[in-house]
Formats: sequence, C-alpha cells, structure tokens
Amino acid sequence: MKVGIIGLGLIGGSIATDLRKRGFASKILGHDASKLHAETALKFGLIDSVSTMDELINESELIVLAIPGDATLKLLPKVLDKVSSQVVCDVASIKSQICDRVKYHQNRKQFVATHPMAGTEHSGPWAAKAGLFDGKATIFCDAEDSDENVLQTVHKMYEFLNMRVLYMSGFNHDVHAAYISHISHISSFALALTVLEKEKNEKNIFDLASGGFDSTVRLAKSDAEMWAPIFNHNADNVLTVLNTYIESLNKFKTAIEKRDRDDLIGMISKANRIKRALRE
Repeated sequence: MKVGIIGLGLIGGSIATDLRKRGFASKILGHDASKLHAETALKFGLIDSVSTMDELINESELIVLAIPGDATLKLLPKVLDKVSSQVVCDVASIKSQICDRVKYHQNRKQFVATHPMAGTEHSGPWAAKAGLFDGKATIFCDAEDSDENVLQTVHKMYEFLNMRVLYMSGFNHDVHAAYISHISHISSFALALTVLEKEKNEKNIFDLASGGFDSTVRLAKSDAEMWAPIFNHNADNVLTVLNTYIESLNKFKTAIEKRDRDDLIGMISKANRIKRALRE
C-alpha cells in the first residue's frame, strides 16, 4: 500500500518507521510544513520521497495526518475535499472538535478519527522511534460515521503497529484524555516552573535530581507548540480536571499544615490503589 504521511515529527516518523519495517507500506510519501523536517525524514530513510500536498493526496492509498490538533482542524476538510477512494485518518490528541468539523463533509466516510496513546517528550523526525506504539491502545472515535472498508484499512494499519483498538465517541475521548494525559502534562509543566523559580541556580537541580524528580518532570520537556493548542481546544474538560486536582492539592496542603499524620497516610494509601489499574 502507498502511504502518505503529513507531518514528519515523532508520531508521523515513528508510524513510517514501523509501517515500512513490518511490510505494510510499499512506498511512503511525506509532507511537512518544515523543510528541515521533510529533508531530515528523507535523509533518515523514514520516507521514500518528499511530496507536495497534492502529489501526496493523489498518489497515496492511505493518508495519515500526523499534525497537531489545531492544524488538523484546518487541514482535514481540505484533504477530504480532494480525495475520492483514498482512506484518511488523523492522530490528534483532541477528537470532538475534529469529528464535528467534518461530520457533514461529503467524504466523511473516507475518514477515521484516531488517537494512538503513545509518545515521548521529544519531537521532530530525529525523535522517531521503532516500536513506539507496541502494546499501546489507539482510540477510534465516532467510528459509525466511517465506511466499514475504510475502518478495516485503518484497523489493519494499527495491527501492524501492534496496537489494540478501542472505540468511543469524540466527546468521551476528550474527557478521558483530559484525565489521563492532559493533566499529567500540566502538572509536569507547573512543577518545572515552580522548581526553576525557586532554584535559581539550575546546577543544584541537576546535582540533586533523582529518578523520582526526573520521571515527574519528564513531560515538561514536551513541545509547547503542540500542547498549548491541546489545552485550548479541550479547555472545558481540562479546567474540570484542574479544579479536581487543585482540590486534592489543597487537601494535602491542609493535612501538612496540621501535621495530620493519619490524614496523610489515608490519602497516600488511597492513592496507592492506582497500581491496581496500571501495569507494572
């Protein structure tokens, strides 16, 4: 299958890597707004050729939009305007607005809204990683609006990426993503800002940092151009989660102020239950 990937960063580059290695794609065409990203992806062998948008759409059987959510909102309708039999999917972290944007498009059935729940704090084609998606989940949203054969094609692609497919509405996806992904990044950004403000001498941070601190602030290295639009487009859900999170922080603050050992033990023990839901 000829695959066209629009957006050659971490996600797009990693998809290209595994689809080629695992025999899903016979040819991979790439397009990126950044000339540097496009040339790097070609140099690294992630793609077979750098194409214009029209060339990519015309020559590809499957088109993957691996670009941020705000860019997807703008570009997706234009791509659907130009397709006939081609299959189109996106991988953005927001789904409700994207699904709503093209709900009544004449070629809506050629599109599958997906979100592979995988990534790292790094960005760009040089961050592309083989096996990035192995064992992770990918979400198909509002699948009832897609043609069955189109769904099967995209499902097959994710099988080659070794991902399990879950189905939900775009609305429910955005609610769940706010709790399990978006709030994690906000927490990491906020902690990094707090520490940088307090520890003016950054050398102390590096000297004292241990595994716990490093793992907690790892997400603070994530790309601002990607995450600011996510928070904006999913603002209602993110604010709901933030309010709940702030309530929890205030409970810890109160218990610490009161030196309430029993209350602290109770909250920490309750939080420990999370390990039942997470794989070791």
